Amino acid sequence: MKNIKIKYLLVSCVILIIEITIALFVNDKFIRPIFGDYLASILVFYFLATFLKTDLNKIAILSLLISYTIEFLQYLDILELLQLDKIKILNILLGNSFSWTDMLAYTLGIMSVVLIHNYKKFIK
Repeated sequence: MKNIKIKYLLVSCVILIIEITIALFVNDKFIRPIFGDYLASILVFYFLATFLKTDLNKIAILSLLISYTIEFLQYLDILELLQLDKIKILNILLGNSFSWTDMLAYTLGIMSVVLIHNYKKFIK
């Protein structure tokens, strides 16, 4: 329990609640598909940062790789290949269609996190 960073866990929980709210109540062409993916990469970052004891820039890279991997699996249509495409929760969690816009949203999300956490270094 002492290795868990509570501040990052709280941020993760807030972002998760926002993501669930977007998934349940928003059906537009920007907030859900683009801003939701932007937040998803940030959620991955803070979730990993909650438990991993390493440099935040390394966690950012790992988070981006995870986001890209999920998007690549969507490109491969992995849920259909594994005959798991009928499981609604997996479709929600992993998504089901590849998009370069999603890749951009993930990149911008992680770039935002890196800028926030390195802000003091940038202003010196």
